[in-house]
Amino acid sequence: MTGATEGTDVRGQVPIKVMVVDDHPMWRDAVARDLAEAGFDVVATAGDGEQAVRRAQAAAPDVLVLDLNLPAKPGVQVCKELVGANPALRVLVLSASGEHADVLEAVKSGATGYLLKSASTEELIDAVRRTAVGDPVFTPGLAGLVLGEYRRLASDPGPAAGADEPRAPQLTDRETEVLRLVAKGLSYKQIAERLVISHRTVQNHVQNTLGKLQLHNRVELVRYAIERGLDEA
Repeated sequence: MTGATEGTDVRGQVPIKVMVVDDHPMWRDAVARDLAEAGFDVVATAGDGEQAVRRAQAAAPDVLVLDLNLPAKPGVQVCKELVGANPALRVLVLSASGEHADVLEAVKSGATGYLLKSASTEELIDAVRRTAVGDPVFTPGLAGLVLGEYRRLASDPGPAAGADEPRAPQLTDRETEVLRLVAKGLSYKQIAERLVISHRTVQNHVQNTLGKLQLHNRVELVRYAIERGLDEA
């Protein structure tokens, strides 16, 4: 088992608060136990969608580990409601389904990442830790699918920009550079290495850019960048 530092934030001090949602008690308990043993603070669990929304609002986790196939309310609806109410919440879908439609629906509902239940405990722990800092985490083979869907959406004709549309906020050169690499699908760690800056600095640039553009999460940010051709630059 990995060390207890796995479940702490980037400063290595405050445990990352996690909530596990799955309708199978044995699986839910096993995931919660593995995460707790890895140093995460498992603040709540839930077995159905409605319970998940209530408990997440009360427990305020940093990361929600969420199954899609839930009674009472489907996982994508849980994700949409909770992320809509709290854009800072990170959602890692942990599902038995690798169907492309399920993956894309989860991402569009606000999920940060998507991991199959066939993943190892070590992969899950790493995925939760990376999800907590905003990195998109996908089971191998799914990341390209999601990026391709971003490009497809960006190429769809949308509402024409009117003459009265507000002028786009001015980003700094560094913010634009980070945004371009985000659009190419790089993780925050990869961006930090590419630009020779810290992981924290990358996060700060992304947060500043989200604020300037009045966007809520990385999904919206990537689409914004691709619509402007930054992924091709």
